[in-house]
Amino acid sequence: MAKFFNEMTADGLAHTASAEVREHYREFCGWLQRQSAETIERKRAEADLTFRRVGITFAVYGDDAGTERLIPFDTIPRIIPAAEWKQLQTGLVQRVKALNMFIHDIYHDQNIIKAGIIPAEQIYKNAQYRPEMQGINVVSDIYAHIAGVDIVRAGQGEFYVLEDNLRVPSGVSYMLEDRKMMMRLFPELFARNKIAPVDHYPDMLLDNLRSVAPMGINDPTVVVMTPGMYNSAYFEHAFLAQQMGVELVEGKDLFVSDNTVFMRTTRGPKRVDVIYRRLDDDFLDPLAFRPDSSLGVPGLLSVYRAGRVTLANAIGTGVADDKSIYPYVPDMIKFYLSEEPVLNNVPTYQCRRKEDLAYTLANLPDLVVKEVHGAGGYGMLVGPASTKAQIEDFRQRLIAKPDGYIAQPTLALSACPTYVENGIAPRHIDLRPFVLSGKTISMVPGGLTRVALQEGSLVVNSSQGGGTKDTWILEK
Repeated sequence: MAKFFNEMTADGLAHTASAEVREHYREFCGWLQRQSAETIERKRAEADLTFRRVGITFAVYGDDAGTERLIPFDTIPRIIPAAEWKQLQTGLVQRVKALNMFIHDIYHDQNIIKAGIIPAEQIYKNAQYRPEMQGINVVSDIYAHIAGVDIVRAGQGEFYVLEDNLRVPSGVSYMLEDRKMMMRLFPELFARNKIAPVDHYPDMLLDNLRSVAPMGINDPTVVVMTPGMYNSAYFEHAFLAQQMGVELVEGKDLFVSDNTVFMRTTRGPKRVDVIYRRLDDDFLDPLAFRPDSSLGVPGLLSVYRAGRVTLANAIGTGVADDKSIYPYVPDMIKFYLSEEPVLNNVPTYQCRRKEDLAYTLANLPDLVVKEVHGAGGYGMLVGPASTKAQIEDFRQRLIAKPDGYIAQPTLALSACPTYVENGIAPRHIDLRPFVLSGKTISMVPGGLTRVALQEGSLVVNSSQGGGTKDTWILEK
């Protein structure tokens, strides 16, 4: 019997006749048992061919085998009943609201520091802290307009927040394309199951971005700003611009004049009011940040500081998704909202603390250790899956720079039946819902389910060999 929570069956068995299927999976499971292996394999091949034809790929930096890869797509959906989604949605809205209040606070009155809840050095020494934002007001006090919050399930099925992605969260295009693919391959499933739609996300995103335009702009011009076609998420940048019906621009397409941002067009300069930027702070403005950046717009920060353009997400937002700040989010919720957190954090050891470092060093084989600025599954140690040599190498890194790491227990992530080479087997998953903040906080019922395709692996990142699934939220 499996030692992890199985999304489909109560006894951990993936697909056998004796497995006790959870109620919200029964309709799908009955359909699945009636399908032949040949039919499913043919549908998988059709999905791969279509994704490749459409160009739904991602780039892997440093990959000599080629710049573009397909993200493996699995045809067994992850299904969440309405009541569970309601709890998740409530917790996510609460969390993102508190995070936005925190970012506003640290760039203004800094009440949470004065109250002694977060040490000042955790903010000021943070690599993502931007002193240039101190005292700058942004529209509606919203900094993280688009948040991708990673949710995992462990234990007896409890939900935990694994991390908050507030800088340039990616993956929503795969959520949308996975749904489109499932509807194309298996239309009968959508006729028989009440599955909440997600295809209106681009409309919600555009409405959200327009709602935070600078004061006095009634018909704002919105653009998506990309680093260019060699960025790992370029497909998504182009996809979202196309779906929203707005221009996809690079830094070279924009310029600053009269303290205003303009876009070069065939009809002459056009004012830009809202920039959904998909590149990091450091590259936005060579006059303010990295002088060697050829990706940004000289003078952009001065226009931004004057309140004459909105950047989504705001400059300096990354301070709130740093893994060294993550342990304080429950305290933020209590401090700013006077509420108890709906969603729990994973227990976290901050290696900058002497006692936490000592515990981590003594228990490395059992822990997951992450770089506080790391992303994409890189720069981390999964103790139970590591060799003695890897553990000892990481031990030296920890001793050399303890404030660069956090540690967490190795969670037995929930699993969902997944098609693999030898049939159907459980594979570990997570979930990234996307939360939009503007005049209101909203989200589509769903998210990107990522799956670790290697047996026993807990790393779901696409750059580390993970795949994706469609996420069904059942309507009552």
